[in-house]
Order: sequence, then structure tokens, then C-alpha cells
Amino acid sequence: MDKIAAVIVAAGRGERAGAGVPKQYRPLVGRPMLVWTLHHLMASTDVGLVQVVFDPGHQDYYEEAASGLDLLDPVAGGVTRQESVLNGLRALAPHNPRYVMVHDAARLFVTSELIARLRAALEEGAQGVIPLLPVTDTVKRTDAGIITETLDRSALGLAQTPQAFVFQALLEAHEAASGQELTDDAAVAEAAGIMIHTVAGDPGNMKVTMADDLDAAARRLGREETRTGTGLDVHAFAPGDHVMLCGIRIEHDQTLDGDSDADVGLHVLVDAMLGAMSEGDLGTHFPVGDPAWKGRASSDLVAVACDLMDKHQARLIHADITLICEKPRLARYQSAMKVRIAELLGVDATRVNIKVTSTDGLGFAGRGEGIAGQAVVTIAMPVPWT
Repeated sequence: MDKIAAVIVAAGRGERAGAGVPKQYRPLVGRPMLVWTLHHLMASTDVGLVQVVFDPGHQDYYEEAASGLDLLDPVAGGVTRQESVLNGLRALAPHNPRYVMVHDAARLFVTSELIARLRAALEEGAQGVIPLLPVTDTVKRTDAGIITETLDRSALGLAQTPQAFVFQALLEAHEAASGQELTDDAAVAEAAGIMIHTVAGDPGNMKVTMADDLDAAARRLGREETRTGTGLDVHAFAPGDHVMLCGIRIEHDQTLDGDSDADVGLHVLVDAMLGAMSEGDLGTHFPVGDPAWKGRASSDLVAVACDLMDKHQARLIHADITLICEKPRLARYQSAMKVRIAELLGVDATRVNIKVTSTDGLGFAGRGEGIAGQAVVTIAMPVPWT
């Protein structure tokens, strides 16, 4: 069966959503809105060629949003939405698609199920089909603020996009309607005498129009999953006069051996953070013997891990760190360690826990040969792009 070509209307300025970056390029959970729209649309196996209609003045925004996507070269929009759609249809004409659907870039939650309903109607012989939502509120007609009539809502519906058509029929309808101002493609097709069928719309297929809509869309996209990472590290003692543990200097008759300041508490913290983000381990980011990290404070390693958290739009839920040694005695430093780690992570101290223990004289730690640490970190991250 023929796939449906798509015209994506993204040439507007979206001024009702506020000043600044045009709304179709506003970042939502780390990606421009247009990227989300295209991603959800192109996830459908019913969709073939995709033709974006854009404002050439937004070229830089568009190139960022379209990077890596299999799209036709964009075409410039017109003064009105209707002109923009006609330009998109003309650009598709050389490819001679059987079916086409027109979709607004501002409807980023389009689903494969909705597209499948539209295609099924076309395959069954409809020349045009649109998704329609029932009107659930009572509708009043008014004049100068006075109600003049209560309308029968059972005969009314709210139109959505995408709207799907036999390609040649819609192209000819748009050519014939050039210069008119019709509000959607179904109206253009109706004016040409095309019978428009309807399928059930999708209540989740919202259109982003106002600034509040952007906030609502961001909340919907911000689906998170909980991830857990673990860290384990050991450092041997060496001659010195202090140890660094969880960012706190502790006077001792030895120090810990390592490329950095050998802060085993921060090392296991970072290792667990990296694990939770699926970003490898300490050796991946801070190779043994790398002169760039020689003598550096381990808080710098935490900063790298925090930058990766920002990159992944992750947030720390909890960090639990255990330090294992006979000496020095660490109990009196636990509160200071907790506060310091919270500062490094930029979280409330209630999200950090420090435990200290010994091995009752057993093993290398019991013999006073070094200090071990382990950590469990829990983070929340956006659900991966699928």
C-alpha cells in the first residue's frame, strides 16, 4: 500500500506563544518542538516523504532541528498558511505521491494510531479525511456579549491535524482556492466539492498556541525513569599527613595514593553517577596516568559528572556512600562530608547519606593498608528517545 507523504507547516512566527525564538523551535525537554513533531510523525510506518514548509529567515533554527532526519529539502512558506501549504504541495508534486497529509508543526503529540486511522479511510475510498473531536461543552452564539442562540453540539466537532487527502485532489483544490482565506485544508477541499470524511480525533493531540501550552507540552514530554548506579573503589595508603574523604581534609599519619587527591568517597560517588547515566566508569573519563588529572582535586571529577547530568537532563534523587577503614576514625566527620557532597552536587543535604564502617580487623582495610568505598546513586532521567 502507498505510504502517505506529509507536508509539515512550520513557516509561522508563533507570536501568541511569546516573543523570542519562534514557537516551533522553542526547546522542550532539550529538543526544539519541531523535532518532537517530526519524530512522532516519522515513527509511523504509514508515513513516506516528509516536506517541511518553513520561513527561510529561520534557516539556522531549522538546520539544527532537521539535523540527522530524512527529510526533503525545505520549501519557503507564503504570506498565509494556505499559501504555505500550496508551496509544500507543489514541492511534492514531482514525487507524485498518491496520498498526502498536512500537519501543523505545533501539534507535536501526533500518534501512529491516529495516522493509521486516516490512512485506512483513504484506502477505503475517501478523498479527504480529518480527525474530529466531539464538542463536550455547551456552545452559545453571541452578539455584542449577549447570547442569541444555544447550538446543538451533537452536530459539531473540533478539527485537528493531520488532515489526509488524495494528493492530486488536494493540490487542485489549493490551486483553485489561491487567494482565498480558508482556515484549514478540509475547508479548501470542501470549497472544491470534495466530500470530507472524519475519524476519531485524539484528545492528546494538542496544539501549542499560547505560552501556557508550551509549559503543558514540556510537562507531558518530561517523562522520567528512575536509574540506579553503583561505585566501588580502593586506594592504598602512602606516606603523608592527611587524607581527603568526601571533600573533607582529615589529618592522619598517612595519605591515600592516587593520580588525583585519591578521595575514595568522591571517586565512588562519581563512578555511581556515571553508571546511572550509562556513561562508563572512572577509567573511561579519567584514565590512570593521564597528566591532566595528576594532583587534581576530586571535586573536579564531581564537576564533570554533574556536567554530564546536565547534558542528560538528569537530576539526583539520592546518593548513599559507605567508607570502609580501621583508621582514621570517621564518625565525627560524617555530617561535614554530607554537607560538602550536597554542595558539590547542588542538592539538599537530605539527598545525601554517609556511612562509615570497619572490617573488624579483616582484610586489607583491617590491616590498615588502605581505604575502600562504595556508593549507590539514584537519579531521574528523561525516558530515552525511541
